[in-house]
Amino acid sequence: MNTLLLYPAFPDTFWSFKHALKFIHKKSAFPPLGLLTVASMMPRSWPKRLIDINVTKLTEKDLTWADSVFISAMAVQRESARQIITRCNKAGLKVIAGGPLFTDEHAEFKAVNHFLLNEAELTLPFFLEDLKQGCAAQVYRTSEFADIRKTPPPMWGLIDMKRYAAMSIQFSRGCPFNCDFCNITALLGHRVRIKTAAQIITELDCIYNLGWRGQIFFVDDNFIGNKKYLMTDLLPAIIEWQKDKKQIHFNTEASVNLADNEPLMQLMVDAGFESVFIGIETPAEAGLAECNKRQNKNRDLVASVKRMHRIGLQVQGGFIVGFDSDTPSIFQRQIDFIQKSGIVTAMVGLLNAPPGTRLYNRMKQEGRLAGLVTCNTDGTTNIIPRMDLKTLSDGYKKIMGQIYSPKIYYERVKTFLKDYKAPKTHIKMDFQRCMAFIRSSIRLGIFGKERFQYWKLLLWTLHKRPGLLPLAITFAIYGHHFRKVCEIHIL
Repeated sequence: MNTLLLYPAFPDTFWSFKHALKFIHKKSAFPPLGLLTVASMMPRSWPKRLIDINVTKLTEKDLTWADSVFISAMAVQRESARQIITRCNKAGLKVIAGGPLFTDEHAEFKAVNHFLLNEAELTLPFFLEDLKQGCAAQVYRTSEFADIRKTPPPMWGLIDMKRYAAMSIQFSRGCPFNCDFCNITALLGHRVRIKTAAQIITELDCIYNLGWRGQIFFVDDNFIGNKKYLMTDLLPAIIEWQKDKKQIHFNTEASVNLADNEPLMQLMVDAGFESVFIGIETPAEAGLAECNKRQNKNRDLVASVKRMHRIGLQVQGGFIVGFDSDTPSIFQRQIDFIQKSGIVTAMVGLLNAPPGTRLYNRMKQEGRLAGLVTCNTDGTTNIIPRMDLKTLSDGYKKIMGQIYSPKIYYERVKTFLKDYKAPKTHIKMDFQRCMAFIRSSIRLGIFGKERFQYWKLLLWTLHKRPGLLPLAITFAIYGHHFRKVCEIHIL
């Protein structure tokens, strides 16, 4: 069966990095890791093509070639997914859908022929067997969780790596915590399941042997869910793997208690990890208690962030406003925290309630749901807040307008650079980064409204932290993207 794997477009959002990617001539930040992995689970005899709408167009020739279409998406890709499904229906193609969007909202997509919900390692084999027998059902779902030690490596040969800013890899699924607003545990469970170190090294070898020398993102929702295995097996294996290679840099996501384990942080830095996304959420203890963010409570969050900076891990932070306990003072508190901590990449969103979460169930019981989950960084929410909606909206705009205004943003970059301990193998000025500098010096340093702050930062960095100049340029480009997103969608 000629199989077309389709990945819908991401809208212009905080994490799309659309406006930053132009400086390095890339089309998308990350490839569709889920579809690449599903492709490797399909019969080898099936011819396969993967079309990522973010980097290339879906043509009529592709649709004519295909016998069936597999589509995977997240909630933020909802509209693009609908458009793709409509095109496939018109072409007379059988549509099979899976991934977080369809697991939560499959009832909303009447035009899909078959749904493979939950984890494909468990539902895809049943579908394939029924398809072979001519009796495929419409919905395949399971309450079980897959043993990802049996998950095959992604089929990287289906994509053009040169179109992406980074590659992706997955070590674990599941999270031991139970945050009120997070649907990760509903989708993937509390028990942290891991791949073996040998699996990860095999996947890294595959990516490296295909010529990739850029950044690799570990997509785990909490990379440190199994600290013991990380410290005794995986990180030592990656350190050994790096020895005879050009240094590969990694980033990932983790909980803030990483800051309590200096040996683990040092191992991560030694292995090549340079940044980690942390869900800070709020500096207000009442808000943390409300959303059951127990790992963040009763600690000096600024000190935790700075400990990670000073060992060589750049913290990217997630923040939320709109908790029932929030008062109008929360907006300035969030601004002050972000500035003091030196978190350059600060994703601030309104509280949303995804299906399957405790927050969603509570909002439903209270009659406070207001539609489907949206992109939480565009100033919209699917819940009716306790705070007056205009006050919440205006306060959110105040946060975004201030933290990404040139003066305040560049001050925050400088705060970070002062604290940050650069790893021994920090990023160097290669050809791509030299070209990004040239483009940014023209776009931001000559024509940008931040040109004064841009050159001031670069001159300061050259004088005080010259080894961090590539990072300073990267932050300047990120700031341009964040401001554009704010101007277009929020302010």
